[in-house]
Amino acid sequence: MTTTHQEHAAHDHAHGPACGHPEVPHGDHVDYAHDGHLHRAHGGHYDECEPGGHVTHDGHGHQHGTDCGHASVPHGDHVDYVHDGHRHAAHDGHWDDH
Repeated sequence: MTTTHQEHAAHDHAHGPACGHPEVPHGDHVDYAHDGHLHRAHGGHYDECEPGGHVTHDGHGHQHGTDCGHASVPHGDHVDYVHDGHRHAAHDGHWDDH
């Protein structure tokens, strides 16, 4: 399987546990929410790390919101919620996995 990635050019901020940006677990790495999108360290630079498409999270009865207890992450024009090691985003009356 070939993996493509888009480098985030001119990114002079070093992300890490104390950088002040929300950490988002994502598979085998950690993304950092910054400027409305997600960055991940890769080969001495940062890549954009965005999901492709919508994958419905079936059977998700929990309603995310400001007091739900899960970390909220600004993401473009919406807010994602970190839950069970991935992000959920509201979409057309259901929750998507990111």
